[in-house]
Amino acid sequence: MSKFLVVAANGKAGQKTVNELIARDLDVTVAVRQANKTQASQVIIKDLFDLTVSDVKNFDIVIDAFGAWAPEALQQHTTSLAHLAAILAPNARLVVVGGAGSLYLDASHTVALKDSAGFPDAFKPLASAMGEGLARLRTLDVDWNYISPAADFVADGERKGHYVIEGEVFTTDDKGVSQISYADYAMALVDIATSDNHHKARVSVKW
Repeated sequence: MSKFLVVAANGKAGQKTVNELIARDLDVTVAVRQANKTQASQVIIKDLFDLTVSDVKNFDIVIDAFGAWAPEALQQHTTSLAHLAAILAPNARLVVVGGAGSLYLDASHTVALKDSAGFPDAFKPLASAMGEGLARLRTLDVDWNYISPAADFVADGERKGHYVIEGEVFTTDDKGVSQISYADYAMALVDIATSDNHHKARVSVKW
C-alpha cells in the first residue's frame, strides 16, 4: 500500500484531502506547522520549509496543500515546490493542490484565465504567484501532478461523489458554470494520485 504525506494539511483543502484518504483506509501522515487539526493520527509537526530528506523518505505520494495569501509570502508558491521536489524519495510522486487562474482560455495556451477580462483584481497576485509555481514545477526533476480546481471552488460545498477531469484549458458545464466543492476536488485528487495516469501533467477538475 502506498504511503501518503499531506503537507500543510491544516488548511481546508488539506483537511478534505486527509478525510478522503482516511475514508479509503489509506496510510496517511500529515505535516503541519502547528497543532494537528486533521483526523490523521500520524503527524509531523514541522514547517514545510524545514522538512528534510529523512522526514519524507518513506512516502510514495506527497500531497502539497500549501497556500499563502500575504503579498510578502506569495513567492513561496514557487519555493515550496522546489523544496519538496528536492527532498522527495527518487520514485515519489508530488501532487499539488493548484489554482484555476493559470488555466488557459483556449488550446493555443497563450492567454490564462487570470489575464482575461473580468478576472477579479483581488485574486490576480495570488493567481500569478501560483502560475509561476506551476511554471517552475514543469522544470523540476520529479514525477508530479498539478490539479487545478474549477473557478468557483466551494469550501463547504457538498460531496456529490462525481467530477469531470479536463486538461489545461478552462471549461464550464453546459450552463456556463465552473464549480466544484473542496470535498469532490479531494476525491478527484486522491483518484488521480492513486492512478497511473497524468504523470508530469496539469489537469483541472469540475462538476
